[in-house]
Amino acid sequence: MKKKLVLATGNKDKAKEIKKILESFNLKNIQILLSSEFNNVPKVEEDGKTLKENAIKKAKTIGDFTGLPSLAEDTGLFVDYLNGAPGIYSARYADKDPKVHTATYEDNYMKLLNELKDVPWEKRTAKFITVACLYIPQKNKIFTRKGEVKGYIAFTPTGKNGFGYDPVFYYPPKQKTFAELKAEEKNLISHRAIAIKRIIPLIREYL
Repeated sequence: MKKKLVLATGNKDKAKEIKKILESFNLKNIQILLSSEFNNVPKVEEDGKTLKENAIKKAKTIGDFTGLPSLAEDTGLFVDYLNGAPGIYSARYADKDPKVHTATYEDNYMKLLNELKDVPWEKRTAKFITVACLYIPQKNKIFTRKGEVKGYIAFTPTGKNGFGYDPVFYYPPKQKTFAELKAEEKNLISHRAIAIKRIIPLIREYL
């Protein structure tokens, strides 16, 4: 019988990407479930002060609710010129009301481009950071792992793939934005892929 692992995210794009990354590791004895497959799933308010706090909160909330091992992550884009903004508020960067999440991906990256208007290339350095969290409710064990990639914020959005800030995150080793990469390419080198790769041995050990 297959072991079950719940992805603790309400973001369909993230869920799809994480599932693809996990599947690339050939976890044959593990069935990956989405939190959206469960009824009355509690909404997690991401009010942590760090990516790690938010990732743990998501994993624990969904893991305790379903009684199953859960995998969560929290990701932020940290722009050096903006002293690390948008950081942990990346998904809500362009929200008008801090209590109501209405900003689209495009709203967020267009606000970012506006904030960096006239900033020269060499000062547009940024990094994507993901903290992944594996929670095993039966053993009350929590594990976190971090992934990070460095790049630049492009002057204009380019590419149709990916989501979030991908169209404006330029990755020098590939000389493309993340949105110009095919999913298979991005899932080999992204911050999210690195964090999940580091947590795979724990999934194999504890599931």
